[in-house]
Amino acid sequence: MTRKIGHRWKGSIELLETIGVVNENGFESPSMPPVQTPLTFDYVLVAKISDDENSHLVRKQKAFIETLKKKLNIHKFRDDDDNKVFYCIRAPEKIFETYRYLLKVSDACNWSCEQQGTIPQSTRIRIVDFILHHTHIDSEEGVSEYLPDLMKKNVFETHFCLHEKREQKELKQSWARWSACFRGQPITNVRNYLGENVALYFLWLGWYTFLLIPASVIGLVVFLYGLAFYSTSPLIKEVCQSNVIMCPLCDNTCRVWELSDTCMYAKVSLLFDNEGTVAFAMFMAVWATVFLEFWKCHRSSYVSAWKVFDWCEEEEELILEIVNNAHCEPKMHRHSYLRSTIVLVLVTLMLLVIIGLTHVLVVSRVIATVLLAENSTWQVITENSQTVAVMLGAVLHYITITVMTRVNFTVARKLSEIENKHSHAAVERSFTVKMFIFQFFTMFSSLIYTAFFLGRINGHPGGYVRISGKWRLEECHPSGCLTDLFIQMSIIMVLKQTFNNIFEYSGPWFSRWLKRKKAQKFRRRCVKCFKKEAMNTKEGSELCENCKLEDLHRNYSLIKTDRFSLFNEFLEMGVWTDVLEAIGVLAVIANGLVIGISSDFIPRLVYQYFYGPCASGSATGIDCMVGYINNTLSIANVSDERVREDFTSSQMVTYSGINVTHCSYRDYRSNEDFSLTNQYWVILAARLVFIILFEHVVVIFKCVASWFVPTSPLDVTNERLYDKLRRLKEELRVQRAQQDPLNEKLNGNGIEIRTSKQKKANKLNSM
Repeated sequence: MTRKIGHRWKGSIELLETIGVVNENGFESPSMPPVQTPLTFDYVLVAKISDDENSHLVRKQKAFIETLKKKLNIHKFRDDDDNKVFYCIRAPEKIFETYRYLLKVSDACNWSCEQQGTIPQSTRIRIVDFILHHTHIDSEEGVSEYLPDLMKKNVFETHFCLHEKREQKELKQSWARWSACFRGQPITNVRNYLGENVALYFLWLGWYTFLLIPASVIGLVVFLYGLAFYSTSPLIKEVCQSNVIMCPLCDNTCRVWELSDTCMYAKVSLLFDNEGTVAFAMFMAVWATVFLEFWKCHRSSYVSAWKVFDWCEEEEELILEIVNNAHCEPKMHRHSYLRSTIVLVLVTLMLLVIIGLTHVLVVSRVIATVLLAENSTWQVITENSQTVAVMLGAVLHYITITVMTRVNFTVARKLSEIENKHSHAAVERSFTVKMFIFQFFTMFSSLIYTAFFLGRINGHPGGYVRISGKWRLEECHPSGCLTDLFIQMSIIMVLKQTFNNIFEYSGPWFSRWLKRKKAQKFRRRCVKCFKKEAMNTKEGSELCENCKLEDLHRNYSLIKTDRFSLFNEFLEMGVWTDVLEAIGVLAVIANGLVIGISSDFIPRLVYQYFYGPCASGSATGIDCMVGYINNTLSIANVSDERVREDFTSSQMVTYSGINVTHCSYRDYRSNEDFSLTNQYWVILAARLVFIILFEHVVVIFKCVASWFVPTSPLDVTNERLYDKLRRLKEELRVQRAQQDPLNEKLNGNGIEIRTSKQKKANKLNSM
């Protein structure tokens, strides 16, 4: 009995629709793009009108257009008012028939092509874009010049594809507006209009946003836990009621200060540095794995429904090469040790530059602390010069990220070109990996210093580490190193989100506002032209030339306001899945290091079980953390000559005018010779043990979660199995149908031969 295979909604797709990530209308098959009336043109090239017909720019422009006319249909529209010429390109149907046939006979994309009843507009645009970028003319020097080369020489101004007004309006109403934030995405319509790559990106974005809800709820519970118990913590009482005098935080102008001055910071720090934080860090590491595994599951459902499950970009690129030029030669796979060595050296140099910028930020913060403390006329800045310097350093870090993002983009693109990969898809994968590495070091190198090195390499009273023997390295915030990390990350995130959103939304709006008058002028010309020709044209005829120019200018304006188009290839989600998995592993390592090294979680545990009042097990009716703050402090005596070299006599006077003979600082050192105590080494060993245990336990949970959630749902796997079986049976049926007439013919010839031989034998016998 033959099983009939037809599309039905997969379980994961139904789940996404139920929870509101997507919103499908149920009438449109997701595997088949709707049959739409094709646009008049697939692509548009824009150039400036030149009066000099003999200039080399005009000659190159004509040569390129003539070369394109051998493959594509081109219509020319002039706009003398705006001094522009539009070359509107329409690909003949023969190109798409060739593309569809080659997909069918290919090794990896044939299953994808079977349901391809029509070529969607996004695919038409992609094919024409490929032809444009792989068509070349020969320069006078004998060098092949492609479209990007011609645009750099101002032969062409820009190129763009046309938007479909009706579909664009529908997407704006149901998707690209603020009122649609709490509705599911019409992901099938997005796919039909923008293509599978962009649709997968927004599908991933919706799933990621939805899964942030349980993570944020758990985070809120952990925060409320810290808020509920921090007021009764003996650690807060010891800080807020302390009379301990702390050592100056900088040279010359900073005085001794009281530990109780950091009462508010200590309360805030304990909100984020408690037992619940450890559990939340483990939860987030497992959450990242669950998110990725469920994403793979949902992704496989959609790519199966869209018939692009086994899509191979490199094979499709080979097909496009044949569509562009039937006599093309394959670009062979090559490996050059010289190129690989050059790229490796350049990547290393780039990383060293980024790390060097981190050193510059550190030095600038140290110098800023000194300058603010010595030259500021405001007492509040003088007293909090170190905190203000951390804030200024965070602002500088944000500026560095903004500038280096553009630099990293250019460098990663150039390095990918140096590698000379055999396909565009391979170049994009190489670019994505390099861009991720550069951005990772750019964004996190300064944070890594703050989290793991700040306050641990600055020395101690009588032995401070100084830059050039002059500027003393900065210490952690008096309430702990996590406070510095929190301040820096908060400022960077606020600035990044604020400025990015301002420029992202205000830039296109302002550009459209400037072009509004010009658009109104073209609209009036279009209406006038339409009214004039409406009486003389038949229904369904093409628009007049002014209306076409108005539409071309509207799309041209979109290119200006949307420079980073969604058709960009690095939105493709293939290699990003591997990048996200790498981020998940790095998150486990980072969480373990932050809890084990940056926070006070391990020192508190060591004190509670080895050095506190409960260490002997006989204490009753007393909190086990009593005395912890004093236990973390060491004392520096002014009578020590080394201490007097670091602190002047004016620094050892409190703001109330009291001279002090000793001060305290955070470290586990001997009060006599500043050597590290045994407790320091016990805490260090405990930190290392915790990091190893934390990472191994979380990795085990990640492996279990990865094994528990299937990469592809069963209905997707079974449907593909039945589909492959059906295709094999169909191939066998066709092969047998071709063999049967041949066998009949051979059998008929054999009978005739045997009959003639028998007649000859009978004739001989009768003689």
